[in-house]
Amino acid sequence: MPLALYALAAGAFGIGVTEFVIMGLLLDVSTDLGVSISAAGQLISGYALGVVVGAPLLTIATGRWPRKTAVLGLMAIFTLGNLACALAPDYWTLMGARVLTAFAHGTFFGVGSVVATGLVAPNKKASAIALMFTGLTIANILGVPFGTWLGQAFGWRATFWAVTLVGIVAFAIILLLVPRSQAAPEKSDLRGDLAVLGRAPVLLGFATTVLGYAGVFAVFTYIAPLLTEITGFEEAAVSPILLVFGGGLIAGNLLGGKFADRWLVPSVLGSLVVLALVLGSMTFALHSQAMAVVYVGLLGAAAFATVAPLQMWVLEKAEGAGQSLASSFNIAAFNLGNAAGAWLGGVVIAHGPGLSAVTWVAALLPLSALAVAALALRLDTTAPRVLLDAQRTL
Repeated sequence: MPLALYALAAGAFGIGVTEFVIMGLLLDVSTDLGVSISAAGQLISGYALGVVVGAPLLTIATGRWPRKTAVLGLMAIFTLGNLACALAPDYWTLMGARVLTAFAHGTFFGVGSVVATGLVAPNKKASAIALMFTGLTIANILGVPFGTWLGQAFGWRATFWAVTLVGIVAFAIILLLVPRSQAAPEKSDLRGDLAVLGRAPVLLGFATTVLGYAGVFAVFTYIAPLLTEITGFEEAAVSPILLVFGGGLIAGNLLGGKFADRWLVPSVLGSLVVLALVLGSMTFALHSQAMAVVYVGLLGAAAFATVAPLQMWVLEKAEGAGQSLASSFNIAAFNLGNAAGAWLGGVVIAHGPGLSAVTWVAALLPLSALAVAALALRLDTTAPRVLLDAQRTL
């Protein structure tokens, strides 16, 4: 794997820290800025909304740029956004800075996926995407806990100063290591790019991503109450157990990339089946502390085993000028799935069967994603035959 992929992983690491570290600093932010905990929690929702809205907009805006230039521009936005967070004098300025930072998120991973696949041989493309996303998984294991400790020890602004420094370093590494050969993408107009998004397999690929990841976050959002109220762990045990989840993220991410390089379609379908099985059987595993820890790791592995296959699948279906836009839309789809899963889990807890049912309800979502993926494959294989029959009729 070329060193340029590790440069992209460095950028992914910084973005991952920015997205998730705020969860551990909500109390500090709310106290310092004089807002409620629920208002501080909206900083997470604002970021997710920024990813969903910003991914297509920024991809369109940078669509005619050389891809290396686009990635460097995105890292500059990310760095300036975190600097603005560190300097924010009030809540709404912080919210605006978070949204600005989020704009770079979806487009970085979308364009970065295209850049990564262009750096390696055709049989290594999914592994290249997985390696870039390793930066995101390492952010969850190391960056977020360290950033939380730093913010609690020296004030939440110290965390954003540190992430600003990470952004500067990542910018420099990308500038030095990503080759200039990543030139301008195929010429296209906006209408052509949007036409690519309108392809049925691409749209169904987005739907598969949303449903698959909604299953993950329907459970992961509520992992702390699941472990404490059902399994019986003390609250202090949750953070160490989440390290097991992080280890699963790395293993699943790399395995998903390896399998997708050889068998892309079976990897998409198989990873969704495994995710559904893990979520469904977790309903019973949570009643044993030892098995609960094992299943937290399996959940991490099953969750990120889907990422590289789904991203690579959408890239293949969007082959051509609209590839970067489709790739960024799929990153937005992951975040939309995060939000939808968290909402559904909350509905199940507050108005449905209750906390103990969250895992088996969540298992229905990747099964739905599997059905959508099967439909996409059916349409993809029958379309040429339909066209041939029409030509014979004429």
